[in-house]
Amino acid sequence: MTILLLFLILSLGSFALLSKDLLHSVIALSALSMLSALMFTMLKAPDVAITEAAVGAGISTIIFVWAIRHTRRRSKD
Repeated sequence: MTILLLFLILSLGSFALLSKDLLHSVIALSALSMLSALMFTMLKAPDVAITEAAVGAGISTIIFVWAIRHTRRRSKD
């Protein structure tokens, strides 16, 4: 189970770095934070898991999506 979880975290991190769409990257980072919170729970650190879920997957995702919505995309037209 741990190896699968680490592989998913690594693949989501790579996807977030290589994705061309910023919104897809933010969603991948949010999922990565939730998987990290699950990993912290498995490691018997529930206080760190709750903080990671709240800040990493909650507040950061909201701030990133808000920032993306308030920027304009430039086209090559």
